[in-house]
Amino acid sequence: MATSLHPPGSALRTILLDIDGTLIDSNDAHARAWVESLAEHGYVIRFQDVRPLIGMGGDKILPMLTGLDGRGDDAKRIASTRSAIFRRLLPSLQATRGARDLLVRLQELGFELVIATSAREEEMQAILDQAGVADLIETGASSGDADASKPEPDIIHAALRKAGRPPYQALMLGDTPYDIEAATRARVPTIAVRCGGGWSDEDLRAAAAIYDDPAHFLAQLASSPIAPAL
Repeated sequence: MATSLHPPGSALRTILLDIDGTLIDSNDAHARAWVESLAEHGYVIRFQDVRPLIGMGGDKILPMLTGLDGRGDDAKRIASTRSAIFRRLLPSLQATRGARDLLVRLQELGFELVIATSAREEEMQAILDQAGVADLIETGASSGDADASKPEPDIIHAALRKAGRPPYQALMLGDTPYDIEAATRARVPTIAVRCGGGWSDEDLRAAAAIYDDPAHFLAQLASSPIAPAL
């Protein structure tokens, strides 16, 4: 029998969703976009040094790679180049296995679906369209709704505010330790998926459960940590 993630008398109502690596196989593309944009601005950074940082926002990634102020003018120019490069890569990206089927089923079960991402608003919408799930999303929080990106909890708090839900009525679905840390700091439990790549189960150990991808989570729904809410 699955153990409830929520206190007695409470009810899980809202699923907070990361996008990149969770609903669409985009983490490598984000890393390539960073490498290419940084090179255009005179910074030679290796793909393997960028890839483990994907899941955080540019306000975190850029200072870690270059020492630049993540909100300064140089950062804005690099971010603009990175976004343009990523948008060129986006049409070639595919949804993760079972992403739409999982979201459809969660909606059928009465759960509210809310995005919680470090991506920009305009990028968020384009990615959701490419993943084929934009029509299933009720609301969402992106980088513009938060002072700091994951692993800070700001985006989780913003998503909860938009949903009008307390933390004990929510669950996070994500693919990186940054998702798990951000949600944990907001007092929201997390279910992790491995399909973002690059992370071991040990890295994701703080999640309530770990599945290969959305299809695997869907197949195991009845025995998952959300089973008591079904």
